[in-house]
Amino acid sequence: MKRFLLCASLLALTSTVFAQQKPPASPPETATGTIAGQTITIKYASPGVKGREGQIFNKGGLIQRTHKEYPIWRAGANAATALHTDADITIGKVNVPKGDYTLFVDIADPDHWVLVISKETGEWGLRYDPADDLGRTPMRMTKPPSMVENLVWSVTDRGGHRGEITLAWEDHSASVPVVVH
Repeated sequence: MKRFLLCASLLALTSTVFAQQKPPASPPETATGTIAGQTITIKYASPGVKGREGQIFNKGGLIQRTHKEYPIWRAGANAATALHTDADITIGKVNVPKGDYTLFVDIADPDHWVLVISKETGEWGLRYDPADDLGRTPMRMTKPPSMVENLVWSVTDRGGHRGEITLAWEDHSASVPVVVH
């Protein structure tokens, strides 16, 4: 009988613990694409708009209020956004040797973003040092056809050795061309 009560108690406790766990507010995501046979991977956390449409990127908006490194943004949530490339590539105007990097976005002008590629890796959150920049390149801005609830990065093959990296969230979409060498 004691064994039965002990097992029942453990089962109830375990069920309670698992029932209380919620999915993360900004779940981890991975965008992977193959261009000219080479893999490019972006790992990030995907925050949601959560009813704050029009209040994220504007002056005095969510990112400006909550990020001490503003106007540099980690382009996601939690850990900084990570880029891995299996090949030497050019992102916009920046030559990027194969390896690991961190992606940030300069959003000083909400309608003209600049992608920042940092040589430093493994940052948590908002630590940013411009001395670690590999380079910066302008992004092509568009408005998505509808509001993008959860932030999403994508890597798209455009044929040949060309592709595109895109970041979309809320009412913004920003892309940059990629060439694989």
